[in-house]
Amino acid sequence: MTRPTDPAEPTPAEEPAVTGEEALADAGLPQDPAGDDVTPAPAPQGGRAGLAHRLYNGEAGLDVVGRSRLIYKITAVVVLLCLVTIVFRGFNFGIDFEGGNSFRLPGSQEQLAEARAAAEDAGAQVATAQVVGGDTLLIRTEQLGNEAERVVVENLAAAVGVEPAQVSPESVSADWGQDITDQALVALVVFLVAVVLFLAVRFQPKMAVGAMAALAHDIVITAGVYSLIGFEVTPSTVIGFLTILGFSLYDTVVVFDKVDENTRDLATSARMTWGEAANLAVNQTLMRSINTSVIALLPVAGLLFVGAGLLGVGTLKDLALVLFVGLAAGTYSSIVLATPIVADLKEREPEVQALRRRVLARRSSAARTGGAAAPSGPVASARRRRPAGGVAVADLPQSVPADVVVESPASVRPDGPRGASAAPRPGARPQRPGAGRPSGKRRR
Repeated sequence: MTRPTDPAEPTPAEEPAVTGEEALADAGLPQDPAGDDVTPAPAPQGGRAGLAHRLYNGEAGLDVVGRSRLIYKITAVVVLLCLVTIVFRGFNFGIDFEGGNSFRLPGSQEQLAEARAAAEDAGAQVATAQVVGGDTLLIRTEQLGNEAERVVVENLAAAVGVEPAQVSPESVSADWGQDITDQALVALVVFLVAVVLFLAVRFQPKMAVGAMAALAHDIVITAGVYSLIGFEVTPSTVIGFLTILGFSLYDTVVVFDKVDENTRDLATSARMTWGEAANLAVNQTLMRSINTSVIALLPVAGLLFVGAGLLGVGTLKDLALVLFVGLAAGTYSSIVLATPIVADLKEREPEVQALRRRVLARRSSAARTGGAAAPSGPVASARRRRPAGGVAVADLPQSVPADVVVESPASVRPDGPRGASAAPRPGARPQRPGAGRPSGKRRR
């Protein structure tokens, strides 16, 4: 028995040529006419999304590390002005730190001026006079004796129109305020030592130096503005200082973590210098730092400008001021001060200097040979593009070694002419070439 011949198939010469782009389209892959294995992502819609995308990929951004000298000069001028303000103006320490007397009595905002004048007429030096809780007057004076305190109570009661028993006097000694100051300083030192140890172990000692420099900047700037405005230093001020220290370190650690990630394999890849990798990390976390700072500053600005400024809630102004100035200074130091300090310290290491020479030599060689140019723009690019002249995804080599068998559709088609019989199956009677199916009935 014989089987029908295989249906005629087109020869390789008759098949249309399939290009690499058509093969990519048939496979459902994105086409890349430039022959690069990195398909450019479509431009995001919206300016803010596009800016964040460009910042993260190093296509746009701030040249923070490259302009470190200018940043140092501006920062030094501002810090010097704050130090001059602290030295010559000093601080207005509250009763909790210097000691004194305080008097609480019922009253309204209209009676505040009368109560202050009554206390001063009794011979007391009034430090602050404010309304707390909406219906209570708080008068703070210098340290008074028992007789002077009794006279102030009687004058305040007569000025406001209440009984002397409704006036609540309190006395705070200077020794108690000194104890609070000493404990606050001890807590601050312990906090700074713990932070330095953590940064030195988690990252490296030079990053701890950069974080401490940024932290000192935040403290000096906040203290200088506080001294310039003349707000009273209270326990709320100390709480605000500790809060801004934590916020500044949090933002700095986020940037340092990205710096550590970008510089981890620089010695083997030699794609960019240490400073360029650190600068790229700053730009990659720039939008995150700005968004976090804005969200943190909005409620604090509400406390300072609306609560203390418009509504006259004086108990909030000391805390709101230190938080507002400290958060803004911490954002500045985390973005443009801490990382340049670390980069300048790292550039003094022999390994980092050798890496810089390798990167510059590689870029110079690529420029002479007409290869990939050095990254353009203020920051180095985070993309790893394939060198020019490589093989695209759908391209095939022009020749292969002799011992490699490459199968194609032509290699599995029959060698004979169209319509020829296929090879006989095992055990079947062989057919003569050109013989077709016998006509008529088959003889048994």
